[in-house]
Amino acid sequence: MNIETGPVPRLPRGFRDIPPEDVLLRERMIAAVCSIYRRYGFEPLETPHIEYLDALGKHLPDIDAPDGGVFAFRDDSSEWVALRYDLTAPLARYVAEHEKEIVFPYRRYQVGPVFRLEKPGPGRFREFYQCDFDTVGAGSPAADAEACCALADALEAAGVERGGYIVKINNRKALNGALEAAGVVSEPGGSALDNSLVVLRAIDKLDRVGMDGVVRLLGEGRKDESGDFTKGAGLTASQIDSIVRYLKASGASRADVCDALFEAVKESETGREGVSELRAIHDMLSAAGFGEDRAVFDPLIVRGLAYYTGPVFEAALTFETVDERGEKKQFGSVAGGGRYDTLVERFLGRKVPATGASIGVDRLMSALRQLLPPDTSAYSAPVLVTAMDPALMPEYQKLVFEIRGAGIPAELFTGSGGFRKQLKYADRRNLPLAVICGEDELNSGTVSIKDLLLGRELSKDIKDRASWVDDRPAQITAPRSELVATIKKMLSGSDPK
Repeated sequence: MNIETGPVPRLPRGFRDIPPEDVLLRERMIAAVCSIYRRYGFEPLETPHIEYLDALGKHLPDIDAPDGGVFAFRDDSSEWVALRYDLTAPLARYVAEHEKEIVFPYRRYQVGPVFRLEKPGPGRFREFYQCDFDTVGAGSPAADAEACCALADALEAAGVERGGYIVKINNRKALNGALEAAGVVSEPGGSALDNSLVVLRAIDKLDRVGMDGVVRLLGEGRKDESGDFTKGAGLTASQIDSIVRYLKASGASRADVCDALFEAVKESETGREGVSELRAIHDMLSAAGFGEDRAVFDPLIVRGLAYYTGPVFEAALTFETVDERGEKKQFGSVAGGGRYDTLVERFLGRKVPATGASIGVDRLMSALRQLLPPDTSAYSAPVLVTAMDPALMPEYQKLVFEIRGAGIPAELFTGSGGFRKQLKYADRRNLPLAVICGEDELNSGTVSIKDLLLGRELSKDIKDRASWVDDRPAQITAPRSELVATIKKMLSGSDPK
C-alpha cells in the first residue's frame, strides 16, 4: 500500500537558517556600526529586495555565472525583475528617481540582505547581509578618505580592536593607467566585452590564487583544485610582465607607495590622475589622525564590481584564524567599497559622483565570534515564570508583566507538563532564573527564585540528593513585594540576601 507523504524539509542550495545567538550577535553588531554611520551624518534608507533587472545592471564579478549572477524572473506584467545583488545599485535608482527632493550631497546608510546566484562554498552563501553607507553628489577625494575613516571607526565600534584590522586603499585610475601601459584597452564604464574587466577580476583573485594563479588568469587561464577551468584574459608575456611590475609596487609608507605607483603609471594621464587622488586621500587621512596602523595604500586592491571608477578600498582583519582544514590563516577582508561616478549616470545621462562602502555582516560576525567572549549580560535571556497550578495562571500573568515592566525579559511557561519538565525546558534554553510560586507562596506573600545557571554549576559537585537538600544556595525565597529587586540582584551576581 502506498502511503502519501508530505514534502521533505530541506533548504535551497546556498541558503541557511540563522540560530538565535547569531541573530542577537548580528543585531548588536549592526546597532554598533550604524551608530558610527549616524555620527558621520548618514541617514537611513530602505529600498525593496526586488528591482527591475535593467535598473540593477550587470556589474557582478562573476560574469560567467548563470543569469549574470542574479536571481531573476518575470513578474505578473511579464517584466524582468531580480533580487538585489547589493545595496548600491538600488541606491543609484533611488537617487535618479528622487533627485528633485534629495539634498546633495546625499548621505545614506542601509542594512539588509542581498542575493547572488553564485557557486556556494564554505562560508559562501547565496543570501547574506550588507551594511552600507554612501555619499552621492561629492566628487572630492575628501569623501573617499572619509569613507575609509568611517570603515575603521565602525570596525572598532563593532568590537575589533585597533591593530586587528587595516584599511587598504587603491585607485582604479592608477590601475587603469597600468593597463594602458601594458597595452590593454580599458573602456570607460566597462562592459562584459571589455577585456580589461577580465584582467581586473584576475588581479582581484590574488589573495585566493596567489601571484602564479593571477599570471595564469592573465594568460590562457587557470584550472582550480576541483578541475573547473577559468578562461584567462589572453595577454602576451610582455603585457603580463608589465602588469606584474605594477602589482609589485610597494613602499614603507603611503607616500612611498604613491611614489612607486607614479613611476609605474607616469606615461598614462589616467594613471597620474589616480596617484594624485591617492596623495589627496593621504593628506586627509593624516589630518584626521589616521596613520599607517589603520590605513595603507595597496596596489593589489581592485574590487571586482565593474562600476568602480576611482579610489577603491577594503578593510581586512589581520589576526590569525583556523580554516575548515585546520590551517592557520589571516581572516581577510570583511568590508570594501569605492568611488562609482557613472552608476547614477545610467539613469540620468550625466555624471553624478558617488562613493561609499559596505561591511559584510556575516563575515564580520564570523570574526567577532572568535574575538569576543560569549555574551553573559544579565538580561540577555528571559526569566521563566513557572506555572505550578493552572488555576493560578492570572496570578502568574501578573508576575511576568511586573518583571517585564521593570525592563527585564521574562516569559510565562504556557506549555504542558509539570514542574520538572518546566525546569528542564528552562535548562535546555539556558535561561538564568525561574520564578516558582504555588498556592503556599501566594498565601504567605512570598516567591521562590531559582538561579538555574548557578544550580547547574553546583550540581556538578553534588554527589547525592541529601547534599542537594542540605545546601541550596541556588534557590532563595523572597517577599512578593521584593520580586523585581531580588531578580535584579541575582542577575547582577550580587548576594540577594
